[in-house]
Amino acid sequence: MAKISPKKNTKKKPLRKISKGRAYILSTYNNTHISLADLNGNVICWSNAGALGFKGAKRSTPYAATEIVRNVIEKVRPTGLSEVEVFVKGIGGGREAAIRALSSQGINILSIKDITPIPHNGCRPRKVRRV
Repeated sequence: MAKISPKKNTKKKPLRKISKGRAYILSTYNNTHISLADLNGNVICWSNAGALGFKGAKRSTPYAATEIVRNVIEKVRPTGLSEVEVFVKGIGGGREAAIRALSSQGINILSIKDITPIPHNGCRPRKVRRV
């Protein structure tokens, strides 16, 4: 006998109208992540190369970054987002490609800020190996 599960009432949240937002781009040697958020920092949508089906070394390419931006903009179209402040983190191949793709998709870029963490003197080095 198969159990019949009760039907859940799943209502979609109404999409908020947002004109200004923030784009966070994390570009590493292995992957590229892009998140779009409102001015309070609440994430509207996100995507990365792995979610789009890119495997291995192809995830960190500039082409993958442009495809990620295209996917994210497609998701965010109903909200009416038109202006973003871009925050870039990391040193991967998709940094500039993602910013260029954002502007080519019709999004007005207000500012670009690099938030890559830089070590100020860093960690204590390992002790010298003696053989």
